[in-house]
Amino acid sequence: MTTIFISRSASGVSLSLPFSDPIWRKPQAASRFQSLLSTGEPADIVVVGGGIMGLSTALHAARLGMSVQVLDAGEIGQGASGLNGGQVIPGLKYDPEWLLEHFGQERGETLVNFAASTADAVFELIRDERLAVPFVRNGWIQAAHTEMALKAAANRDRQWRARGADVSLLSAAEIGSMTGARGYLGGWLDLRAGVIDPLAYTSELARVATAAGVRIAEHHKVTRLGKTAGTWRVSTENGAELQAKAVVLATNAYTDGLVPGLARSIVPLHSFQIATAPLPPDLAATILPEGQAVSDSRRILVYYRKSPDGRLVLGGRGRMALPTGAGDWAHLERALLRLYPALSGITIEKRWFGRVAMTPDHLPHIHEPEPGLVAVAGCQGRGVGLMTALGGRIATYLSNGDARQLPFPLSPIRPIPFHAFRQVGVAATIAWYRLLDALEH
Repeated sequence: MTTIFISRSASGVSLSLPFSDPIWRKPQAASRFQSLLSTGEPADIVVVGGGIMGLSTALHAARLGMSVQVLDAGEIGQGASGLNGGQVIPGLKYDPEWLLEHFGQERGETLVNFAASTADAVFELIRDERLAVPFVRNGWIQAAHTEMALKAAANRDRQWRARGADVSLLSAAEIGSMTGARGYLGGWLDLRAGVIDPLAYTSELARVATAAGVRIAEHHKVTRLGKTAGTWRVSTENGAELQAKAVVLATNAYTDGLVPGLARSIVPLHSFQIATAPLPPDLAATILPEGQAVSDSRRILVYYRKSPDGRLVLGGRGRMALPTGAGDWAHLERALLRLYPALSGITIEKRWFGRVAMTPDHLPHIHEPEPGLVAVAGCQGRGVGLMTALGGRIATYLSNGDARQLPFPLSPIRPIPFHAFRQVGVAATIAWYRLLDALEH
């Protein structure tokens, strides 16, 4: 019998299993955070969730002169913020022309400009705050495996190139040389992007936020929010009682019933990842020699990169339930060998997963169901850059109340009809798309 030990946090879930072993490791000097404001000492902001979104909001709010308390039910970096693939990708799922059409000229331009800046927000933060975060900023490749995907890449290239972005189309020969992978007809290179160590990044965000005056308390699960005479009261499982002028809910895919309807407005998905043993020098020289990140164009895409210690890291959608054995990562091992047959003799040494949130319209949502209560949900695969940049905007909004600071309009919480059945439908769709992808080779 296999025993599963699960620890849950406002920012994630980690499994203590022999076959669930993330490649990322906390820096040896990483702190334990147990700093709580004194009872009766009100904060300007209480942030629920110590992932990238929560920590970015906290850091920027502190720099604006606000007192901030971060509460996380687990440990900093334990969830998807520390377990993701570390790809820092600008933009949204939608291109500039779509955003302009659907949001209008003024809001659309705001969104396009914001989307273009999200990767900059990460790399500028690393530079300006001198974060001890391994990174490579040589771009992100969107790899096309069909003619239709190639046309979509050309359309995206046209739109971003017209706005002065450092992007280019890749021929089959160019993408073959840059990735070393089989099966691509071409692709698109966005040099604004890059890769980081996500756990180091999350840990360093916590460190500099603390240095800026933010209080962070791990293992403090928030169980109740209430409001009395304009002051928010935040209760934790440990019995702590805090007061704040505003609350930011930054739990994303780990959202529970704290705010009515919010958990039913998103569909949580699991993103599974594997990492090879460090590649031999001859193979390492031919696989992603310049260190780009890659996402392919399949319906159930895979994404991959090299780690600082020379492993190939590949991820993609996994089963909806929690994994029960190493076989739950087998689909990624097949994808790895489809792309790189030469890796057939290389050991898969690491397997892990994190949880991400999907919204029905594939856009991030910002909600304010009551004045002073702000919730953000939906990273859509671009969480590192998106949530870093969005945290600064949320902090500014809370400091001056001007909603024009927000790139996305405030929207009401809209629970998904028949939410309990939605994940079943998503699982069936994933299985169907995976079959179609297989038929396309």
